[in-house]
Amino acid sequence: MGPFLLAVDQGTTSTRAMVFDSDLSVVATAQQEFPQHFPAPGLVEHDPEDLWASTLATARDAMAAAGVTAGDVAALGLTNQRETTILWDRATGAPIHPAIVWQDRRTADVCRALRDAGFEAEVAARTGLLLDPYFSATKIAWILDHVPGARARAERGALAFGTVDSFLLWRLTGGRVHATDATNASRTLLYDIREGCWSDDLLAIFRVPAALLPDVRDCASDFGTTEPALFGGGIRIAGIAGDQQAATAGQACFAPGMMKSTYGTGCFALLVTGDEPVFSRHRLLTTVACQLAGRRTYALEGAIFIAGAAVQWLRDGLGLIGEAAEAGRLADGADPAQEVYLVPAFVGLGAPHWDAECRGALYGLTRGTGRAELARAALESVCFQTRDLLEAMRGDWGQSRETVLRVDGGMVACDWTMQRLADLLAAPVDRPRVRETTALGAAYLAGLAAGVCPPPDEFAHTWALERRFEPRMPTDVRERAYAGWQHAVRRTLAGGG
Repeated sequence: MGPFLLAVDQGTTSTRAMVFDSDLSVVATAQQEFPQHFPAPGLVEHDPEDLWASTLATARDAMAAAGVTAGDVAALGLTNQRETTILWDRATGAPIHPAIVWQDRRTADVCRALRDAGFEAEVAARTGLLLDPYFSATKIAWILDHVPGARARAERGALAFGTVDSFLLWRLTGGRVHATDATNASRTLLYDIREGCWSDDLLAIFRVPAALLPDVRDCASDFGTTEPALFGGGIRIAGIAGDQQAATAGQACFAPGMMKSTYGTGCFALLVTGDEPVFSRHRLLTTVACQLAGRRTYALEGAIFIAGAAVQWLRDGLGLIGEAAEAGRLADGADPAQEVYLVPAFVGLGAPHWDAECRGALYGLTRGTGRAELARAALESVCFQTRDLLEAMRGDWGQSRETVLRVDGGMVACDWTMQRLADLLAAPVDRPRVRETTALGAAYLAGLAAGVCPPPDEFAHTWALERRFEPRMPTDVRERAYAGWQHAVRRTLAGGG
C-alpha cells in the first residue's frame, strides 16, 4: 500500500486530515471543529492557535488511525480556507491579532473609498479580482493600522503575513519556511496573475510593506520538511493549494471548459479556462487554478458566501431542524404552490452582485408557510445562486459546449438538493465517488511533487462517478422559479423595496 500521502484540509469551521495510499484511496480520516468568533456584526475571526492545534491534532490522529509513521509518509499536502489573514512575529511565531476570516466585512468602507478613487480597474487588470473585503490586502492594512506599533514592525521586517497555509507551513517547519503557492497568492489583491509575482504598484495602493510577504512557489513544489518532533520524524511538505483550487485538482478538472462547484460553508464554482486568463464582464473573478512547473492555468470563479451556512442557520439560528440531513427530507414535502425565496445575504452577496452591504431576506411568506417551505427555500437558494454563476460564466467563456458540473463538499450528500440543482441549472450534475476532493487534491499535488502520483492527464482517468443527476423539471416551471429568484434578489439589493 505504501508509500502514503498525508493531506491537511484546514477549513472555515473545522480541520480535517486524511491519509491516502499511493493509489489515492482513503486509509484514515480525522476531523476537529474549532470555535468561530463574531466580535461585532459583520466581523468574523479565528484564533490562529486553534487552527494550528487542530492541524497538529488531526494529522497525528489520522496517522495513528492509519497505523503509519512519519517514515511511511512520502509527502504532506496542505490546503486551506483562502483569503483569511494572519500576521505574526517572525522571532516568536506568535500572531499579533486574531485571524480575520474571509467572511469578515470590516473593510467595506476602505474598499468603497478605493473604488471611488478609481483604483478598481487597475486592481482587476492585475489581479483578476474586485475591490471587496473578501480578499486579504485590506485585512492586512487594517491589522497594521489597528495593532499599536504593527506598521513600524512590518516595515523593518519583524512581522510576517500569510494566508492560513503560510502560517501553518511556518509552524510545521519550525519557522524555517515562509512561503505560499500561486493559488493562495492570487487571492490577496497583491499578486499580478499575468506576471506571476507580487506587484509593487498594488502594495502601494493597499499600503502593505513588501517585507511582510511570503515566497510564491508552484502548487507541487518543495515547501520544506516538518519539524521531526511534531510527528516522530520529518515529513516532506510538497503540495499547497487554496481549498477551491485543491478541489478543482481533486475533481481532475485540468482541461479548459471543465467546471466544479464545492458546497461547504459557502459555495465556490470554478471554470477552467486554460493558460490565458479570461477577464470577466459579469463581475466574476479570474484566478490561478494551478501552477505546475512554473506554468499557470487560470479559471473563472464565482463565490457564494452562504451555502451550507444556510442549513446551519435553519438548525442553529431558527431551531427548525435537529441535524443538517433533515433539510432535504423536509424540503421534499414542501407545498409546491408556495413560492418562498430566501436570499441568504447574511454577510452580503458575492458573485456576480458583490454587494457587501445588503442583508438577507425572505419573500413570499404566507400563513401556510411552514418548516418544509423554509427548508426548501434555504436549499434552493444555493441552487439559484449556482445558476447565477453559471449564466455569468457562460457569458464570459463564450463556449457553446454542454456544461457538466462536478460537485463536492458536505451538501452534495443530499440527493434532493443535487436533483434540484440539476433541475434549476438544466445541466447534469456529477457526484464523484470520493467526495472529499479538497483533501484529495492536496494529496495529489504532494504526491505529484514526490513522484508518487502520475501527471494530470493520467490522474484524470482515475476520476470515478458515483451518481449523475439529470435535469427533469419542465422548462416553464424552471424558468418561472428562476424569474422569482431574480425578482427577490433585485428587491434585496434595492433594500427590500
